[in-house]
Amino acid sequence: MVDASPPKWHLAHVTWFFETFLLKPFSSGYVPFNDAFEMLFNSYYNSVGQPFTRAHRGFLSRPTLQEVLEYRQYVDRTMTQMLQDELSETARFRIEVGLHHEQQHQELILTDIKYNFGNNPLKPVYSDSGRQACAATEMNWVAFDGGLVEIGVSGSDTFVFDNETPRHQVFLIPYQLASHLVTNGEYLEFIEDGGYSRADLWLSDGWSHLQSLHANKWHAPLYWRKSEGQYYEYALSGEAKIDPHQPVCHVSAYEADAYARWKGCRLPTEAEWEHASVESSLEGNFVESGLFHPSMPSISQPGNSGLHGLFGDVWEWTGTSYAPYPGYQPFAGQLGEYNGKFMANQLVLRGGSCATPASHIRPSYRNFFYPPNRWQFSGIRLAKATP
Repeated sequence: MVDASPPKWHLAHVTWFFETFLLKPFSSGYVPFNDAFEMLFNSYYNSVGQPFTRAHRGFLSRPTLQEVLEYRQYVDRTMTQMLQDELSETARFRIEVGLHHEQQHQELILTDIKYNFGNNPLKPVYSDSGRQACAATEMNWVAFDGGLVEIGVSGSDTFVFDNETPRHQVFLIPYQLASHLVTNGEYLEFIEDGGYSRADLWLSDGWSHLQSLHANKWHAPLYWRKSEGQYYEYALSGEAKIDPHQPVCHVSAYEADAYARWKGCRLPTEAEWEHASVESSLEGNFVESGLFHPSMPSISQPGNSGLHGLFGDVWEWTGTSYAPYPGYQPFAGQLGEYNGKFMANQLVLRGGSCATPASHIRPSYRNFFYPPNRWQFSGIRLAKATP
């Protein structure tokens, strides 16, 4: 799949990031490990040079993993030396961006391995951590007054990406959010009610996409398989019968929106989501749990807002287009390509997932993917207007 990259490419790319944006400009006399790597492991930074075609990363039998690890060690040694010196503000900032960038690729390694293994008929096991069974829970509606509120970040003492800035005002009509994420069992009801065959439930683009899939037409979330009337789900711990009480994941924005319409609801806006998350704890089922699979609400406890699982478990689709905030300024220089140029034709997701490092997430964090994307741990929380 075009969106998925081999693990060794991720390892090499995050190494390339430090070599390209720190060692080459700031380390006197630095000699690159391999000049060809400048193109080979460039993701999308056109200001640096011509990137290697993303769709062809999986064809790279060379360099070997061993050579990639040697590249990593080579760059690590020089970075360690650099960190002993007095650094400019620009260099310190780039190091911090690089560390957060690496956390993003730690998550991508897991989601890309899952796509590779999940589409292998042998259903290989990546981790023997197993799955945590979830108990049935009653979904409630949590009301918020709305009004003139602020979202985003300005003047933070801790790191934030440029797309989270600046802090600004938005007006919210009073709204309600579901206390829990949509579960497998709830989504199964949508499937059995003909949800994938009812054009009235789907956005036009979503329905067109659904019809264009031909033999690979969606009938259920990614990694679901039906056999003898029973649905099975692949996880990094292997394939098993779906747990009806676990959050549904690996659904596209089109599927999330269709399900919400089927329920007579909608997806939250990102402003509603962030406003609602202010009183919630940042605790949740993140990658550190070692489960690599959603497990709610036994791990994710409600915050003061009464909302369960806002952080961790699954990235929550919103109905908001990924666009710049009023007054947005991209990172200076070449790192200006990091976020800003992707602000078209994508939707915002919030909250992190079971593959996200806990220290990486915050209420203002904006993830973004194209509406058809399903290989990330993406799920659904319902919203509706307050009567």
